[in-house]
Amino acid sequence: MNRQPLLGLVLIAGLFALIFDLACSSESAAQSGAPVPTAQPAATAVPEPTATPAPQKVVFMAGFKPQANLPFVAAYIAQEKGYFAQQGLDVQILHAAQGEHLKLLLAGDVDIATANADSVLKRRSDPAAPIVAFALFGQKGQNAYIALASSGMTTPKDWEGKTFGYKTSVPPEYLAILEIAGVDRSKVQEVKVGFDPRILIEGQVQLLAVFKSNEPDTVRRLGFEVVQWAPGDFGIPSLGLTYITRQDLVEKDPEMLTRFLKATLKGLQDALSDPEEALNIVMKYAPDEDREHQRFMLGIELADAVGPVTEEHGLGWLTDAQWKALYDYLLQYQAIPNAFDYKTAFTDRFLSEAYDGTTLRWP
Repeated sequence: MNRQPLLGLVLIAGLFALIFDLACSSESAAQSGAPVPTAQPAATAVPEPTATPAPQKVVFMAGFKPQANLPFVAAYIAQEKGYFAQQGLDVQILHAAQGEHLKLLLAGDVDIATANADSVLKRRSDPAAPIVAFALFGQKGQNAYIALASSGMTTPKDWEGKTFGYKTSVPPEYLAILEIAGVDRSKVQEVKVGFDPRILIEGQVQLLAVFKSNEPDTVRRLGFEVVQWAPGDFGIPSLGLTYITRQDLVEKDPEMLTRFLKATLKGLQDALSDPEEALNIVMKYAPDEDREHQRFMLGIELADAVGPVTEEHGLGWLTDAQWKALYDYLLQYQAIPNAFDYKTAFTDRFLSEAYDGTTLRWP
């Protein structure tokens, strides 16, 4: 007897019974409100969240105590307004107590510091320190010469027969003024006096080398008006404060330097657009300083931060022509010990990366 047709009929009957049971179960579930089982799609892999990179740590040391020197102010604003953080930087702001910032920079304990442009050229000359300026805040220099208004002096010829006080070494600008104004140097007594301007009002000197954004106001606030001479009045090239770093960082971490510069340039723009807000931030870092004195300092440095070069290129800019003129003048008056390639003392690389024309690339 052939059992195959019978087996087939049994299987078909079973299949119809299964379909009937499933249909009834679904209809019953729908009527009762119970969920109807449905086919589930295959699970897809969920990508792991991308970790946010930790901010890069940077150490910035200002070259003096907390105050309204413009390179300091730009860093204060960048810190307080989160510009460093937006550039992925965790910046520690320090201040030099006794001029140790350059030593710490060269030792690798500090990444960025400040220095006068003429100091950068002198350090590159001897002992050939590998420092590089990468932003120029002072389009005009800091140095000036003052006398009490009551002295009656009005021109450099009046310096003859007087005692001149300088800080650490005879300034080349002073020598240039003597030459341009026809002053007989042998008739001026020159003495090293350090950094306290009160020596002028005490009568120990009659002419004093000063930082113009600071000490003239200090003397005035002691009740004495002054007369002032600045190198620019005589066509003498001078440049002010810069940001400096080491040559090895220029080569090894240019991206960090560009990001630091962008943040501080934005801070500088803010200071120019709202000096009062900038002054408020300065006072957070220098709470023991006199606010009106800091206002004077900030005003002088903001005025000196702009000029033909910044109008053409942007704030903080520096040019080969500026540095060549300063180098030649310092060499002429033997303020640089040894001749060297002055181009090694500065770079506009990071300024070029920070700007699109005169517009700061942000962020």
